[in-house]
Amino acid sequence: MEMVYVRTPARLHFTLIDLNGSLGRVDGGIGVAIDKPNVVVKATLSDHLEVHGPKRNLVESILRRVIDALNIDSGVKVDVMKTIPEHVGLGSKTQLSLAVAKAVSSLFELNYDARHLALITGRGGTSGIGVAAFEKGGFILDGGHSFGKGKDKEKFLPSSASTAPPAPVLVRYSLPDNWLFVVGIPAVEKGAHGAEEVNIFERFCPIPGREVELVCRLILMKILPAVVERDLSSFGEGLTEIQGLGFKKLEVSLQPPLVKELIASMLRWGAAGAGMSSFGPAVFGVVEGKRAAISLLSDVENYLSAVGGECFIARANNVGAQVSKEAVLTIGS
Repeated sequence: MEMVYVRTPARLHFTLIDLNGSLGRVDGGIGVAIDKPNVVVKATLSDHLEVHGPKRNLVESILRRVIDALNIDSGVKVDVMKTIPEHVGLGSKTQLSLAVAKAVSSLFELNYDARHLALITGRGGTSGIGVAAFEKGGFILDGGHSFGKGKDKEKFLPSSASTAPPAPVLVRYSLPDNWLFVVGIPAVEKGAHGAEEVNIFERFCPIPGREVELVCRLILMKILPAVVERDLSSFGEGLTEIQGLGFKKLEVSLQPPLVKELIASMLRWGAAGAGMSSFGPAVFGVVEGKRAAISLLSDVENYLSAVGGECFIARANNVGAQVSKEAVLTIGS
């Protein structure tokens, strides 16, 4: 193959589940792959290694890591054609890392799966949602990592600082096409990342076991049945309730007031459920049908016109990343 395109989903991370660890596992999470925004990269054979487009230094670092791990002795050119906004809660670095790795793997017809590529690029060490979103899309529940001396993880760490393997996927379901997510990204300080994110895990973990238990009950007895039974009302209620529990409560509490105001406002404006993705500041509201989504989007646009930011409508991506020899993957928003 002389040329390959890779187009990824983004992801909404609804919550980490267990940052208590007393049962011998930590992390775990639920989230969903969404059809926009996207990372799109093109890889072609070249006489040497070269990178074009945004995030050049990061992509060059990823590319060299992949080339070394896969024992490739040929040159590769990577063009980054689209990216996901970084540090807003949409999983940009995982998708960019996996897109580059998958493009190189496919270019040389090596066909490594997403988990192997995540190990190479150092992603998925806390949340397994981004890797699973890339691999197959849909609504995802992952099972976290073994915890303790000599286990996958010996202390509480975010993915950026963890060397643990990607978490196992316990549940994966497609979501209905008419369940639409209105995403608003207020123009505030970026979500926690780097040393700040590590510090948050060190300061606030372990999370009280009782809070973790309540999160687990909501997921098992409300959110998962709602997905299977296509009950948007219960699905939304469960996601909303989670905003006030466990590690998610902490993540939301660290945001400026207008992020919390936007979550509450989306509910007033008709969302079946609303919350913040990962460390934010991206906020989502879920509704049924295009008319409801357009109405909610209009309200969010009006809200953000006063404070700055951007918003859009997305639906679940139920297939994961796409790989093609054709430039058709670059089309679309």
